[in-house]
Amino acid sequence: HNPMIKEQVKSLWKLCFDDSEAFIELYFRLRYNNEVNLAIQSGEEVIAALQMLPYPMTFCNKIVPTSYISGACTHPDYRAKGVMRELLSQSFARMLRNGVLFSTLIPAEPWLFGYYAKTGYTPAFRISHKVFSLSELTIGPEPDTMIEETTEYQEDYYQYLTGKLSERACCLQHTPTDFKVVLADLALTQNTVLIARKDNRVTGIAVVYKHDDSSYINELFADNEAVRAQLLYRAGLRNGTERIILQLPPVESLPSVPLGMARIIDARAVLQLYAAGCPEVEMNIELTDEQLSVNNGYYYLCKGKCMTSEVRLPGVHTRITIAELSEKILDEMQPYMSLMMN
Repeated sequence: HNPMIKEQVKSLWKLCFDDSEAFIELYFRLRYNNEVNLAIQSGEEVIAALQMLPYPMTFCNKIVPTSYISGACTHPDYRAKGVMRELLSQSFARMLRNGVLFSTLIPAEPWLFGYYAKTGYTPAFRISHKVFSLSELTIGPEPDTMIEETTEYQEDYYQYLTGKLSERACCLQHTPTDFKVVLADLALTQNTVLIARKDNRVTGIAVVYKHDDSSYINELFADNEAVRAQLLYRAGLRNGTERIILQLPPVESLPSVPLGMARIIDARAVLQLYAAGCPEVEMNIELTDEQLSVNNGYYYLCKGKCMTSEVRLPGVHTRITIAELSEKILDEMQPYMSLMMN
């Protein structure tokens, strides 16, 4: 708990990432603390660091704790020596002790998908985009609906947002603390949240960014199509853009792209929830996890239960790595994340 560590991690961040001074200040004020930070030092110098940010996630009709890896970086002089791999291994061990079931992250560069795959992650989180043009949006009269712009936290629209997010089957959730960071970042970048209200009740929300000549909506919920159209229209109008891009969970009719990755941390806990949620699934697996040896062993899923064994029981087994298991379990659930600080 050395205050010097924070300053060193901040300097390392500035060296490794191309972020604005204002964003870095915001991150280290609202996001960083010693509990979530993990660093490797050479002598007194921090040569690699990452933060483990807690996010709840809906999974098999439960809400489970996950840990999002943020700001993972290594000093240029120490790269390609296995330092980050060691740091990730340490972070997984800490997550396991803290009762975390999954780790998630968003690779900063496309090539990092391959790098993180080696430590057990699978590209589980995908997104689709739908493009609208301002002039084609038909805005019918929606009586008594008011739309306001804000970057101030208000309990009623947070409750509306979180209620909608929690209806998604496998989706990262945002705590009030976390959402306040999203709002602070919106304020910093002159972006905004649009809130639709009718009779003082929230009927829709859109989180709106301006990207070049487009309005980019990271998240949108509305009680009906008319409110949805109004929010889309207002987003384009506010930013003076003809093009409005809406990010949404993958849909069959649209192409999707990978956004984030996930890794199982506690295989036993995850498989127990998965077995209970999918009682029709039967599996005999021999699991290997190079970073978390506690996950190594035999798992038997049958009739809604998961049994584990250190020694092999009779019968045919599927040999599987932790990355393959993460993929097998999460792929069909189409996990989703939005409002991340990527």
